[in-house]
Amino acid sequence: MSSLNSTLSLNTTFVRPPFFFISGLNNMPHAKYYYIFLCFVFVVTVLGNSFVMFIIYTERSFHTPKYMAILNLIIADLGESTAFIPNVIAMFLFDSQYISFDACLVNMYFVLLFACLQSLTLTVLAYDRLVAICLPLRYHAIITMQAMVVMLTLVWAYDSVLMILMVTFITRLSFCKSIVVQSCFCEHGPVYTLACNDNFINHVISRVHVALLLHLPFILTVISYVFIAGALSKIASSEGRFKAIKTCSAHLMLVALYYLPIMGTHIAGLTSTLHLNTRIMNLSIANSITPMMNPIIYVLNTEEIKEFSKKLFKRKKKKTATELNNQNKGTDLY
Repeated sequence: MSSLNSTLSLNTTFVRPPFFFISGLNNMPHAKYYYIFLCFVFVVTVLGNSFVMFIIYTERSFHTPKYMAILNLIIADLGESTAFIPNVIAMFLFDSQYISFDACLVNMYFVLLFACLQSLTLTVLAYDRLVAICLPLRYHAIITMQAMVVMLTLVWAYDSVLMILMVTFITRLSFCKSIVVQSCFCEHGPVYTLACNDNFINHVISRVHVALLLHLPFILTVISYVFIAGALSKIASSEGRFKAIKTCSAHLMLVALYYLPIMGTHIAGLTSTLHLNTRIMNLSIANSITPMMNPIIYVLNTEEIKEFSKKLFKRKKKKTATELNNQNKGTDLY
């Protein structure tokens, strides 16, 4: 490892290394089994999200603003998993831990773009639930298809511009000390801290990005649910309250699943020295398990999707039974 750190000359004024070395989990026994588990996670993520995407696309009753936002969340899930898991598997399961400088920046951009897109989309869905419960009579006037297209376009533009800014400022750094990235992918923090010239701007950008793409969406989501809780307290019947809470249950689970691992890692990192392997495990779980669980939660907790899924499987089962009967009749003729 020390030979990797001394690969680049300290006398060079500006160095853009030809590659980085992604360290991954250090001295962890049976680590390869974890990467095999990530293969399974990736397959389930692709199948689950593709299934929900198919349902939304084929069923006209799901062509609504709410499901457009859910579709955006699915795209974020698939994008993050595709940018993160295959690279991790290729690096650590097939011992290919070197990544070119340009490929590293591309990997950084797409993993963080789609990870933050989830956070922003969850905030849009929180606003959708806020209007649905607090202003039910005006819901269809406020949350229109045009309004949702505008919101999601702004979310994509906001996320993309901030990520381009972050990645662009990496290119002004000189890497003459080390090329070993202490993470499981080209994570922004572990990359910019390797620089031997002034990286204060990158540090500021990192903090601003966390505030704008993680803390702010979380605060807005919490504020939405404070207003929702206030509206629920005014509903007289317990049945009405339960019905309203049920419409938010899937979204609340997604918010908890997304923010708990990330916030936990951030708080642990600020309050104590977090072991590198623990940090990498938390990071990889946040980037892989959340996109896998999102479609499962929506199928199990959203009544419309659940009912459509049941009808779809019943229709398929009936079709299979009919085909078998026709085959049996054809066999009887002979």
